[in-house]
Amino acid sequence: MTNISASTTNSNTAVRIIQWLLVLFLIYMLITAVGMIGSGFKGATKGQAMELFAFATNPFMGLIVGVIATAMIQSSSTVTSIIVGLVAGGLPVEMAVPMVMGANIGTTITNTIVSLGHIGKKKEFRRAFAAATVHDFFNVMAVAIFLPIEIIFHPLQKIAGFFAAHLVGGENLSVKGLNFIKPMTKPVIEEFKNLAEFISQPGAHVILIVFGIFVIFFAIIFIGKLLKKLMVGRAKAIMHASIGRGPISGITSGTIVTVLVQSSSTTTSLMVPLAGAGIFKLKQIYPFTLGANIGTTITALLAATAISGPAAVLALQIALVHFIYNTTAVALIYSIKFLRKIPLRGALWMARVASEKKVYALLYMIGVFFVIPGLMVFLYQLMA
Repeated sequence: MTNISASTTNSNTAVRIIQWLLVLFLIYMLITAVGMIGSGFKGATKGQAMELFAFATNPFMGLIVGVIATAMIQSSSTVTSIIVGLVAGGLPVEMAVPMVMGANIGTTITNTIVSLGHIGKKKEFRRAFAAATVHDFFNVMAVAIFLPIEIIFHPLQKIAGFFAAHLVGGENLSVKGLNFIKPMTKPVIEEFKNLAEFISQPGAHVILIVFGIFVIFFAIIFIGKLLKKLMVGRAKAIMHASIGRGPISGITSGTIVTVLVQSSSTTTSLMVPLAGAGIFKLKQIYPFTLGANIGTTITALLAATAISGPAAVLALQIALVHFIYNTTAVALIYSIKFLRKIPLRGALWMARVASEKKVYALLYMIGVFFVIPGLMVFLYQLMA
């Protein structure tokens, strides 16, 4: 019996080691894919990214692009990684900042969808829908505060640019010093370039971009699945142990769990059933959600390490914009009492409405994430 137990333990350990090795391989593929997008985008636009993205020169259009893209993909990690690659390929940082902000809004659709699983029970659904939409209201509020300031004064772009220049160019904390990244990713990128040229010489750069996006999709989907198996059990334990111990503990735990599972959607979706079941109140879950906003920025920072050369500073700059924006929004909004209460009140009101007439929940989700942004894109194109 002891031998069987020991054999099972060894087998489980071996499986976990293989799973962790697969995670490391997929992370390698993720940063390689970002390099592919940057290389392909640079070649396709020949440095004329501004003209290619002329439709998004209006910051509000950039915001909407970020919302729609992330809502469709259901992964801000994927979208921000792609944005890092695009910036490395020539997309101006100023145009990319609103897209990053939009990605924050678009990613909240996942936990809103999860809350629909409680739609059969009115009280459960009201609690679950409130826990899901508090993330929506917070991110919309953050954009309403920070986007106008960024348009006028560009503080996020300037602060991130300052740190990026020092981190890449400095002698001590230098990303450029991580020279093992380029040698590790370059051979794979070159092979994909050769394959793209073999498929179509004229369209090789575009094909390379498509390859990069496909690999990012593949990597993030399977990283999420593997980390769910490896970490979600621990994530739930951390949440149960710390979520009720105050806002600082909740924010910290949300950050740590999201870094571990590499997905704010996974983290926030974990909370929805707990809220629906009444295990935790909305006020207890709220800080954990904010921590997820901070933790999700790790993916873009990781992606930026794939970029070398002159574009390295710009790639790191937009990744730092994501981190600084999300962290500052949490610090500002949560530290001011009347601001802190707005997302809670908005979520509770929307949950009451949706629980009375379930169709409003569906209309809310489709309207906020697709119809309104799509209509704004249409009107902008019509007026242009």
